[in-house]
Amino acid sequence: MVFERPSRPGQSRPSPTARPNSNERFTQGTAAGTGKPKKVIPDIKRGGGNNGGNHGGGNGGNGNNLPPETSPWLNPAQAPEEIHASASFVEYLRWMRSPDSKYKDPTKIQILQMAEKNADYRDRLIQLNQRTQLIADESNCFEVTCPWRIRVGGHREPESILLPAFDALGMPYIPSSTLRGVARTQAIREKLKLGSNLDYANREAVKAAWKDADRLVAEWFGHLDAKDKDHTGKVIFLDAYPIADVKRKGGGLAMDMANKIWSWKSDAPEYKPNPNPYFSLEQSTFLIGLRRLPTCSQEQFDQIKQWLIAGLKAGIGSQVNSGYGNLLSEGISEVPFFQVDFILQGQLIHGRQSFDNVHEPYERDRTTGELRYDNEGRLKVKATSITEMRPIAFKSMLRYWFRAFALGVIQPEDVKYWEAKLFGAIDPQTHGWVRVTLSKIEKIRDEARRKEDDYGEYKGTLNLSYSSEVQVEHREKISDLLKHLTWLMFHLGGVGQGARRPCYERSNKPLWRGSDLEPDRSDSFWQLPESVQKAKVKFQEQLRGFYTSLNVLLDMENKISTFPNFINTAQVTQHTWVDAVDTTCRILIVSEADETKPYALHILHQQFHQLEKEAEQLKSQNKFREFKQKLSEAKSLCGGAKKDRIRVGLQEIDRGAIPSPIWIAAFDSYQVVTIFGSTQNPRKKYVESLQGSVKVFPLT
Repeated sequence: MVFERPSRPGQSRPSPTARPNSNERFTQGTAAGTGKPKKVIPDIKRGGGNNGGNHGGGNGGNGNNLPPETSPWLNPAQAPEEIHASASFVEYLRWMRSPDSKYKDPTKIQILQMAEKNADYRDRLIQLNQRTQLIADESNCFEVTCPWRIRVGGHREPESILLPAFDALGMPYIPSSTLRGVARTQAIREKLKLGSNLDYANREAVKAAWKDADRLVAEWFGHLDAKDKDHTGKVIFLDAYPIADVKRKGGGLAMDMANKIWSWKSDAPEYKPNPNPYFSLEQSTFLIGLRRLPTCSQEQFDQIKQWLIAGLKAGIGSQVNSGYGNLLSEGISEVPFFQVDFILQGQLIHGRQSFDNVHEPYERDRTTGELRYDNEGRLKVKATSITEMRPIAFKSMLRYWFRAFALGVIQPEDVKYWEAKLFGAIDPQTHGWVRVTLSKIEKIRDEARRKEDDYGEYKGTLNLSYSSEVQVEHREKISDLLKHLTWLMFHLGGVGQGARRPCYERSNKPLWRGSDLEPDRSDSFWQLPESVQKAKVKFQEQLRGFYTSLNVLLDMENKISTFPNFINTAQVTQHTWVDAVDTTCRILIVSEADETKPYALHILHQQFHQLEKEAEQLKSQNKFREFKQKLSEAKSLCGGAKKDRIRVGLQEIDRGAIPSPIWIAAFDSYQVVTIFGSTQNPRKKYVESLQGSVKVFPLT
């Protein structure tokens, strides 16, 4: 990376996000030996029709005023005439748009999408791969492949875009220091296993043991406190670059998306989606090179290589427990403690968004050609969500259901602690015990785009593994808990878009709504009985199994839940509740049928549309306050994205997007319905309207 040199006191320095003058060339540094400015901006093709030359805020071909340009790099009229295709994304980040623009988010996607499309690093990667083979010797090189995605190192650039590690010329790579750290850490962990009686709850004891183990590996990696011959390591680790590939011209550089949907606020879970596009490397193959020093024996070299491969297998970089960073060499495979083949149908899992035409990112009216605006006066974005089978989506769903079940029997602060223990957290910073990956992914059918299309469908295998933080004595307890939790996740809802609704057909977009997650297994553990009463017994067995396993896990720190008694997590009102399986929650099995959609879903939609109809009647009578209250009531039944204002106690507060408090999973003979905050209307009325329902929870 190339950074701005800090200015001396009293000197001024241009803002890194300030836009240059329109007549400036986009340059940074000079081309070697020429003295001429070095061009660093990837090629930008002008769009046809009304796209050309009007991205700087001028009039389009139909007379519409486009929004003020937020990045000079996106303006073809200002781009240099000759641009080299190998110019890296890092080099032009300093030309990012003004951070206070209300169009900064779609512009961010534009910049990332253009950079991904135009990156062509093949020639440079071929040189770097050859250099590695010459320095290390081909016999000391091996390849590792990332089955999904990886993000090693990196940092935040302007506009808080998360980037993987780039070298000084902007090539994506794995730094040699990272590889050395992976091998050394793996060696230390194996040395720690020799002291299996270590109390890992005692942080000071663990810290001291780690320090001792660090000295034990000095024979291979060196240590300042070691004897003279072991002051330095025995092997030189080389930077690892992606192998040049015709299909992946940018070395696997690809747009990615992080979306932290739930967070803890004042010991309560808060729903607040925050999608953030960034770069990671996708399905890249790296060339790893090691060079022996004269003091290194063949035995020592083989041991270091073995530790390195084991460490790469365990995962490197960020989010390794969410499917990222898994690097496999030939003959290495992961051994999960629990697996289940699955079929996912419906709206599927969405990753990043992509513009159909990156130079025309905003919607226009088909008749007039006028730009279209949303309710808040911002231009509507014309983008498509990209379907991707993301392990992190399954992990997030497991995390959600753990939190929902645990909140019914232990206090919120303890739920937060154990959620972090199992699945990891930033605050407090915790690695997490459970690792979630997907394998054997097969696309049966993409999402429906036309009315004659069927629902989207994928097959695959969900794998749950132990992270490197788990001690042997804890494994069986974690395994028992996760088996029951996974079963409940599969039978209470879906995963991905529309997870709270079963898959059903619609007349408008999305043409298929909802999500069905089905285990593709025939053993008795996964089979559901056709009888409603027997199904009730099966569900309650899994619920009791979860809570029993949770108590066993809590006993590790001399704590226990209130099970078989349940607590009230928070006060429930018409418009407030917590997604918790507590005393205000109901889980029902409904066997009634409907011709067009599952019965429980039909009743829910019927009541929702009735509330909307009543709201429109109030609006026509100029009763605008009552109109808004009725819309809030509808939102408190089915969820919604539009902002509203609700009363909580004596105060009125603004409410943003909220998910539906009702989950519906549909099976051949019945539906399973979960209702949070069911003791207050409008949810209470919905529960009472479900004819012939059989109660699964509360447990009786």
